[in-house]
Amino acid sequence: MLDIADELNRWAEEGRDFAVATVVSVGGSAPRGPGAALAVDSGGTAIGSVSGGCVEGAVYDLCVQALQDGRTVLERFGYSDEDAFAVGLTCGGVIEVLVTPVRADAAERPVYAAALAAASRGEAAAVARVARGPAELLGRVLLVRPDDSSDSSGSSDSSGSSDSSGASTSYAGGPGVSHEGSLGGRPELDRTAVAEARALLAAGRTGTLELSEDGARCPGGVTLLVESSVPPPRMIVFGAVDFATALVRVGRFLGYHVTVCDARPVFATRVRFPDADEIVVDWPHRYLRRTVTDDRTVLCVLTHDAKFDVPLLEAALRMPVAFVGAMGSRRTHEDRERRLREVGLGERELARLRSPIGLDLGARTPEETALSIAAEIVAAREGGTGAPLTGSRTPIHRDGSGRGTGAAGAREAA
Repeated sequence: MLDIADELNRWAEEGRDFAVATVVSVGGSAPRGPGAALAVDSGGTAIGSVSGGCVEGAVYDLCVQALQDGRTVLERFGYSDEDAFAVGLTCGGVIEVLVTPVRADAAERPVYAAALAAASRGEAAAVARVARGPAELLGRVLLVRPDDSSDSSGSSDSSGSSDSSGASTSYAGGPGVSHEGSLGGRPELDRTAVAEARALLAAGRTGTLELSEDGARCPGGVTLLVESSVPPPRMIVFGAVDFATALVRVGRFLGYHVTVCDARPVFATRVRFPDADEIVVDWPHRYLRRTVTDDRTVLCVLTHDAKFDVPLLEAALRMPVAFVGAMGSRRTHEDRERRLREVGLGERELARLRSPIGLDLGARTPEETALSIAAEIVAAREGGTGAPLTGSRTPIHRDGSGRGTGAAGAREAA
């Protein structure tokens, strides 16, 4: 649901009734993961997707039905060998979808509205909903968010933290957590759900939890779907060159908050980088030490100049960021590694450096090179191999930890 928060927030502000269908679990080769959503308003307008097209029609009908009868339902879709033309996933996967009506007069409406508003503002927030359990609990909702995200008027930088010390920081906020809503007036269940949702929010993950009705952390009749929305990860591109212009566009397309940094003011301009979220004129290593990064941050060094590269990479390779890559020829890479060893970097730190940056696509133009770099970033993040899928036996869809989704991940419908 939170993946379409911008549009749903607009619907909520306009007072529209709508129903939202959200993927709860997947098994096998499913095209979209938990949290993917499709919503339908009372006028029949639809936004989002739960399957990439396979079951959208059936899910649309479920949303319309939910708006009519006000009932929350959990539906399972899979592939049937006996009836290949039945509604299901032709890719052979299995998905469970939670369909929830969100009417303007519903008691839970303010909780949904607050969650959608927070997510659309780019604040850290998690929504926990009862996907399986006693009928009176289905669809009940909790909004969990860090205390420092509860005041939307507060100022923060683009990474979601007001910390300007330059230290690596968690994007999920401080130790305290505020919450709104209830899972049916059961304090112990609420307390446990808040704590577990907070853990998923801190990791930026969406998934399910199995709890007992009394709040014990063990399977006992209640399944919660927890969706996490966190500020977009940062991509910092060092070097205001032509290749950077293309990479900024691709980074924005992939959902990164993109900063361009260069020490030369004549090159680091809004005219050259209209798509960048932020343009910084400063020495790269100095900016990196004072800005906020986290374990999702991607650093792309395109300066191709030792006086910029070496002090920058000396700092970058000692930070707990997600990706550090540098452009240059193999000869440049060898010279760069030698210089980095001379300033004290060890083999373990140098092993983190992806250089020359990008996958071997035969790229020549700035756009092709940006695609090559982006492909390596995605492969590193998701545990991909970068090899062609044709003829390979590797999973097509992965669970976000580098592991392929399989039948073991599927749950039977209630």
